[in-house]
Amino acid sequence: MNPTDWMWAQACDMIDQAERMHRQFFRLASSEHAQAVWEPPVDVFEDAAEVVIVVALPGVPSERIEISTAPGMLVVRARRSLPLAASEHAVRQLEIPYGYFERRIRLPDARLESGTQELVNGCLLLRLRKLA
Repeated sequence: MNPTDWMWAQACDMIDQAERMHRQFFRLASSEHAQAVWEPPVDVFEDAAEVVIVVALPGVPSERIEISTAPGMLVVRARRSLPLAASEHAVRQLEIPYGYFERRIRLPDARLESGTQELVNGCLLLRLRKLA
């Protein structure tokens, strides 16, 4: 690979990573919630039969998770509570985002139907079956 091409690819990757990290933490939502929100990281896998979406949601109980659709998107929303909010502990370090979150996940151009959804090891695992 040409060194200039390699450096350009590395720079683009770093910009993408910085933007993703920025979105993961607080931003003003353009949704119906006029409050600061954060976006959990997401992995999306696809094969001929299905699309599998993994959303990292440690500490969020399944009954608090709301899943809906928008044109061409899947929307995952919930609120992650600060575990020691009612205690007298002083915060020494706070890196894990808390509060309301919303993640919009672009779906592939395919006819999909809802499959299974489960919370496994702090990750929401969604399977969407492709229709013929």
